[in-house]
Amino acid sequence: MSNIKAMRKDKQPRVIVFSTPTCSYCNMAKRYFRQNNVRFRDVDVSKDPAAARDIVRRSGQMGVPVIDIGGKIIVGFDKPKINNLLGIKN
Repeated sequence: MSNIKAMRKDKQPRVIVFSTPTCSYCNMAKRYFRQNNVRFRDVDVSKDPAAARDIVRRSGQMGVPVIDIGGKIIVGFDKPKINNLLGIKN
């Protein structure tokens, strides 16, 4: 069973959601990932000023969510881009 998990881990790109607790689109994105069994790391930029500076540097945006999927940056909860990068068919 661990081999299956390892294969899935290799298949799915790394997903990081830069968010704040009060952001409704951030919560929608995280809910969407959970519903589609996408593993992700949630970074709360309201508690991590270095991460907040990092997303501004990488995305040019101060708003959240900023989603990093395998090094590709998505600003906002853009479901078509997310589906494309993760191969989700809805």
